[in-house]
Amino acid sequence: MLRCMTSSRFLPLFVLAASIGALIAAYVAQYGFGLRPCSLCLTQRVPFAIAALLAVAALLRPRSWQRSLLTLAGLAFLVNAGIAVYHVGVEQKWWDAACAASPSGAVSLNDLSALMSKPAEARCDEPAWQWHGITMAAMNIVFSGGLALVVLAALPRKGRR
Repeated sequence: MLRCMTSSRFLPLFVLAASIGALIAAYVAQYGFGLRPCSLCLTQRVPFAIAALLAVAALLRPRSWQRSLLTLAGLAFLVNAGIAVYHVGVEQKWWDAACAASPSGAVSLNDLSALMSKPAEARCDEPAWQWHGITMAAMNIVFSGGLALVVLAALPRKGRR
């Protein structure tokens, strides 16, 4: 199994498939099930897109570039796990985020009209979906962190091909 994981094409294809799969799941949740993403949810999609692009580059570039590109993809997954930890903290009200704040203070009639004309944004501190208290952000901690560990552990060591 480890020999298969370290083949020159398997790991970039794995990173690409996992990244595209995560993005598809996010878009199905949004457009298929009507779950509105908050700004932190949208931010968590960026590292998956970056990792997918790095995986494509690893497939297209010379083999000597592969290790560096896949290391960056693994680090993108790790960063995503960190964003997800922050998001869970906002959901649990451990700390505040700008996207969790509600409008406060006096609002003029013009401001109120402008607010009513645009769609309401999802709040980061109110999960769109959860299962037994486990939110999608919490699942992303495990998913992205696990991907980071798998990718970084499966990288071929220097000097060994």
